[in-house]
Amino acid sequence: MARLLIVDDEQKIREMIKKYAVFEGHQVMEAADGFTAVDLCEKNDFDLIIIDVMMPELDGFSAVKAIRRFKQTPVIMLSARGEEYDKIHGFEVGIDDYVVKPFSVKELMMRVQAILNRRGINVSDESDTASFEGLSLNYTARIVTIDGQRIDLSPKEYDLLFYLAKNRNIALSRERLLTEVWGYDYYGDDRTLDTHIKLLRRALGPYQKFIVTVRGVGYRFEAQ
Repeated sequence: MARLLIVDDEQKIREMIKKYAVFEGHQVMEAADGFTAVDLCEKNDFDLIIIDVMMPELDGFSAVKAIRRFKQTPVIMLSARGEEYDKIHGFEVGIDDYVVKPFSVKELMMRVQAILNRRGINVSDESDTASFEGLSLNYTARIVTIDGQRIDLSPKEYDLLFYLAKNRNIALSRERLLTEVWGYDYYGDDRTLDTHIKLLRRALGPYQKFIVTVRGVGYRFEAQ
């Protein structure tokens, strides 16, 4: 589990990133401005900082420069500006990666994981594996076994199964599943979800019983 600091003056962006980060197993703290970010970094140790450039009072560049005086925490910078000058300036002040808005949160989390891996930060813990009778899931390794035999799933089937299992015994709406598994910017058809559920149930064989249809709502992974 990694400790992340998310810094952005837009609450919706902080909440969106936090939702995905928590789902990936990270601990998250937030700051709405550069001064608060610097203060939090003085008082806490973070494994990675995600910070916006354009913020009131103290911008992201200045905040990173201030943080670099006492901490060498990895930094991913967010910006609505993609000009080469801004990217170069960001790397000059010590950032590790630069992401231009609007961005895919899934891609951002992949960048987060890549930096953590390079730094040798192991974010896995006991919650990375789960077993339900003869169905075993390894979230980090993306391995699913049925009665000891490994099965192959498509990338989206893995994502869907893992999301359902991590939120077991919760009725998940179709909208929520599409948003969380396919992405917040997905505008496709509900039938995509139904098709993947059908294929996933087929792949799980006797353990398809865990995926329950909640009429008028969506689906639930029902297990102890």
